[in-house]
Amino acid sequence: MIAVNQLINEIEKLPSEYLQDIMDFIDYLRLKQVKNVSETMIMSEKSLDKYWNTPEEDEAWANL
Repeated sequence: MIAVNQLINEIEKLPSEYLQDIMDFIDYLRLKQVKNVSETMIMSEKSLDKYWNTPEEDEAWANL
């Protein structure tokens, strides 16, 4: 596994004109992560439906 310090050292060696490219790539990775989490939530929703959509669940969450 690559250590954070190793990444920082490599970034510091690059010319400053590449910094925006690095930030763009970091943003891309963040969006990719959010997309993966969202897709997993959507895919699991149907399988969890039988547990969530019950009178007991409705009662438990009614006061929130």
